[in-house]
Amino acid sequence: MIHKRSLVRRSAAVVAAGAAALVLAACGGDGSGDGSAGHGGHNATASSSAPASAPASAPASQGQHNAADVAFAKGMIPHHRQAVEMAGLAPGRAQSAEVKKLAEEIKKAQAPEIRTLSGWLTSWGEEVPAEGAMDHSMHGSGGMMTAAEMSELEDASGKAFDTAFMELMIKHHEGAVDMARTEQADGAYSPATRMAEEIIASQSAEIEQMNKLLGKD
Repeated sequence: MIHKRSLVRRSAAVVAAGAAALVLAACGGDGSGDGSAGHGGHNATASSSAPASAPASAPASQGQHNAADVAFAKGMIPHHRQAVEMAGLAPGRAQSAEVKKLAEEIKKAQAPEIRTLSGWLTSWGEEVPAEGAMDHSMHGSGGMMTAAEMSELEDASGKAFDTAFMELMIKHHEGAVDMARTEQADGAYSPATRMAEEIIASQSAEIEQMNKLLGKD
């Protein structure tokens, strides 16, 4: 009888121990199940997708840009540089006080924009057009002056300079406005499209001013 009770107790202990082992295994299985799902299960897709989405969101925080933005910056830098160079001729050659003031305003507006455009290209990993470098395909297009036109302007003085400066700058500004409108239509980088809007507004006003000084309005 005592032997039977001992066997019953041992059997109960074994059953209890087995039940405890099953509980522990179940708990351990839940933990390992999460871990395995994190690598190969369905949950792995969700957890692994988070790091994958991080790089995509990083550029968004800096502002997305596209090929049109790059083209705008690379084209506008030499365009602005030439305008600044033209404006730099006015103090020693212009006769009209209005022309001298206009030239100074052009320098003040466009020189900082050159620095901003260059900074964008650098941040995008793009090459900034070298100082003095010019895409020869741009000469005579986009309102850019040819080397001959620049030489004529350099050789002019007095009223002749004033007239040549304004006529050439009107053409130059019209080219910049066209470039800015293209950026507004096709660009994705909001600071660049805002700059384009400012260029359109300011240079259109200067075109109107120069036309009036030339007696064309």
